[in-house]
Amino acid sequence: MNKAIYIATIEANSGKSIVSLGLMHLLLGRMARVGYFRPIINDYPEGQKDNHIQTILSYFNIPMEYEEAYACTRSEVVLKSSRDQEDELLDTIIGKYKAIESRFDFVLVEGTDFVGEGAIIEWDVNVLMAKNLGIPTLIISSGVGKTLEELVNSLALAVDSFKDKGVEVLMAVANKVQPENRALILERLGEELPGGVLLGAIPLNPVLSNPSIREIVAAVEGKVLFGKEHLDNQAGHFGVGAMQLRNYLNHMGQDTLVITPGDRADIILGALQAHVSTNYPSVSGIVLTGGLLPEDTIIRLIEGLSEVVPIISVEGGTFSVTNQIGAVRPQIYAENSQKIDVSIKDFARFVEEDALADRLVTFRAEGITPRMFQYNLLKKAQADQKHIVLPEGTDERILRACRDLVHSRAARVTLLGNPEEIRQKVALLGLDLDLGQVQVLNPAHSPRFEEYAQTLYELRKHKNMSPATARDLMEDVSYFGTMMVYKGHADGMVSGATHTTQHTIRPALQFVKTRPGVSLVSSVFFMLLPDRVVVFGDCAINPNPTAAELAEIAISSADTTMAFGLEARIAMLSYSSGSSGQGADVDRVREATRLVREKRPDLKIEGPIQYDAAVDLKVGRSKLPDSEVAGRATVFVFPDLNTGNNTYKAVQRETGALAIGPVLQGLNKPVNDLSRGCTEEDIYNTVVITAIQAQGL
Repeated sequence: MNKAIYIATIEANSGKSIVSLGLMHLLLGRMARVGYFRPIINDYPEGQKDNHIQTILSYFNIPMEYEEAYACTRSEVVLKSSRDQEDELLDTIIGKYKAIESRFDFVLVEGTDFVGEGAIIEWDVNVLMAKNLGIPTLIISSGVGKTLEELVNSLALAVDSFKDKGVEVLMAVANKVQPENRALILERLGEELPGGVLLGAIPLNPVLSNPSIREIVAAVEGKVLFGKEHLDNQAGHFGVGAMQLRNYLNHMGQDTLVITPGDRADIILGALQAHVSTNYPSVSGIVLTGGLLPEDTIIRLIEGLSEVVPIISVEGGTFSVTNQIGAVRPQIYAENSQKIDVSIKDFARFVEEDALADRLVTFRAEGITPRMFQYNLLKKAQADQKHIVLPEGTDERILRACRDLVHSRAARVTLLGNPEEIRQKVALLGLDLDLGQVQVLNPAHSPRFEEYAQTLYELRKHKNMSPATARDLMEDVSYFGTMMVYKGHADGMVSGATHTTQHTIRPALQFVKTRPGVSLVSSVFFMLLPDRVVVFGDCAINPNPTAAELAEIAISSADTTMAFGLEARIAMLSYSSGSSGQGADVDRVREATRLVREKRPDLKIEGPIQYDAAVDLKVGRSKLPDSEVAGRATVFVFPDLNTGNNTYKAVQRETGALAIGPVLQGLNKPVNDLSRGCTEEDIYNTVVITAIQAQGL
């Protein structure tokens, strides 16, 4: 499985670039191919690009195009959030991330910057992205302007926020701290943060905290008159040269940026002379304000000097230009190799690289989020498109789902029903559905009608079925659709929007039949809970299964779970956990658990177990301390249909979970049933599931 890490920060100007550069250098030292991804970037004027992306891709020679490295802009996020389109936003981000993940051994994902419009929602957005991408996090907080308690508390709160949402935090980094406080900060973080979270504290480095002359030129829209080759000089201080030169020289600091009106030849020449003098600090650059240029004689004098710092001319007044320069926040860009080298060295010096690398290699995500699960389903269906027949072709929900299936290329579709009635219904609903891309069949008028009727007769004549009865049954859409699947003219069938479960699956039980080694058809629901995906079985088919039947349901449910990319940890549910309870019902579950362990020792299973012990780690450990399933179950096998059906509906309604199913398991070819109260989304998801089932046959 490909791996990744999400770099998240608590506030703006946290020094996130230092960590990104250091971590990328660390990863490339241990892996051949490392990709880079920013889910959300700032909005930039036409022609301008995100500096983080350009720096990483350029400096490390990452084989990616700029447009591949991000998903959307800040304004797009704000707009979609205001329209309650977060799911669409997540789908875009997941799609871009998965494209990168497929090409690289590891992906470094960098979160947002907390600047500009929408900064108030960024914290939740970062947690949501890390959760849905299923990757661990490294959290950064800046120590600038904070007390020790404020710094420690901010990181502790951030770690708790991510962990509460099910996102693993590998490391917390206190950045831009005073060097003399580093040991104390690490000690306090160790006391307040959960065990297992690695800690780092990176001291404030003047080389990284000061803006370059290049950045200042861009901020003030200046024109460079001299010293273009020294634009990467760092402005350690800046001050206005308004007093007489003899007094101003006493106020200069190391790497001072001199700001003075363009007609102050004395300050200009004095600063240049101070720069080469061993008795005064060096000068990083000179900014000439007011749009004034030195006289020609002064220009000629400067041109004749052997060493000239950058001299920039700007139109603004001294006061406004000084304020602009004071607001410049330093960045690290590809051309400034000095800052990049310092960043990489500081990261390596003040972060436990080996420990972090070990955690990255051994990390394994627990579970999968609903959005990622649905994304993976769609991509899997698209990769090997199957043909699914929908017998209830005139139902509005079926038609809307059919439109979405065609647009997403999730499956090829056949609709059963009167073609003219279907065309009229599509027009009446105003659906963007090209029926030229969909096969529409009226069973009674199909060229294969007689062939299908004869096949049914041959299959069922031992049950005293007559040719006339076979013809009558073949006019029924459920029989016709199932026969298409049986004959290989369709890969699967989905029905039940207007028909009962019995009507839908009876033909499949009669002649599609069960797979070799399987004696029982059962069902599962994929329950897409707010933060994870679990499997419930059997909630639709078998009313009162025996111990042997429960065991078969558990095995089939585990196999279905693993076939869809989920880890199977089976909880055999009962009103008792472990050996504490007695009675026929709990004994039946206990025996079923024993049979599963005997038949499939490779499966992780626990039973009997109560629901709370199956899902809550604390409860599970108290009741079954040695269990590898308790508190971490992903497959829930209910003791009977009454319990299972009511439970899945209660969970669905009370939590807002999406229930995909029932998905039938055990048949030779996939036939799936819908609830008569299903939505178009339910239909769409069930067709995608059915198409994937067909791929495995």
